[in-house]
Amino acid sequence: MSFPQSRLRRLRKSENLRRLTAEVNLSADDLLYPIFVKEGLKKKKSIPSLPGQHYYALGDLCELVEKCEELKIPGLLVFGIPEKKDEIGSEAFHEEGVVQSAVREIKKSSGLAVFTDVCLCHYTLHGHCGVLGERGVDNDKTLELLSRVALSHARAGADFVAPSSMMDGQVAAIRRALDENGFKDVGIMSYSSKFSSSLYGPFRDAAHSAPKATLPHLSDRRTYQMDFRSKVQAMREIELDIEEGADIVMIKPALPYLDIISSARKKFNVPIAAYQVSGEYVMIKLLSESGAAKEKDVFFETLTSIKRSGADFIITYAALDVARWLRD
Repeated sequence: MSFPQSRLRRLRKSENLRRLTAEVNLSADDLLYPIFVKEGLKKKKSIPSLPGQHYYALGDLCELVEKCEELKIPGLLVFGIPEKKDEIGSEAFHEEGVVQSAVREIKKSSGLAVFTDVCLCHYTLHGHCGVLGERGVDNDKTLELLSRVALSHARAGADFVAPSSMMDGQVAAIRRALDENGFKDVGIMSYSSKFSSSLYGPFRDAAHSAPKATLPHLSDRRTYQMDFRSKVQAMREIELDIEEGADIVMIKPALPYLDIISSARKKFNVPIAAYQVSGEYVMIKLLSESGAAKEKDVFFETLTSIKRSGADFIITYAALDVARWLRD
């Protein structure tokens, strides 16, 4: 019996050899931590739909920042939960709003990179990402408000604003508003390929942002978020955002869309972020709780696969745990 001369198992026979020959390695540098800051809260509170995560009060942020810096996590993506909502989400662009206040608090004592979510869904009574008109979400009127939101975040000290509403032209409108008001150094990380996904449920529960069926065709966000059956449109969305001035593009969710990440990596020469969304995170938590797998192992495997597909960094609720595991 003849045997092949090349035996790839030779490269895998010990942990140190596997380390030496690994093509992709996960580090804390790859992690952006998404947080929820809740207006009116006195102290942090657990989020039932996101095990291990919390609503933070403004007074909790100093401690959180210290923890991130200790674990060498480079930055935060800030989501705000307001006390009041209205039809146009006016609290989203209030200068003393919850995100604006959180950014100022973080920047007081930290050099962390601060990214802010720019959308209206958390702030509107109807839960949609823009202003409603007779036929649905009014794209162009929404652009005006998104620009106001982004400007208020920039004035508070945000390093990057992250428009997530999937309105056509949102990057161009925000870039113009930032430049015309003296914020040329504030970057844009666009949710370029944000798919209409069934994996956002835990986040929507946490953010109180589930869309309401105010019109027959508006029971969900399929009229503006990406159809998960479409790859060509996803590439076009990314291309348009880059042309409009996006500094970083994002693909969301991550694991079911590794093909989109890989294709984008081959085609575009800009930083690519991938969002391991709430449903992905909770599925791993539940798998671990069932005893069928170890939480650490599953997070390492899935996050490494996202990086291997071409993402430069990953937005994940597991950032603190993963950074701690990497350190220890």
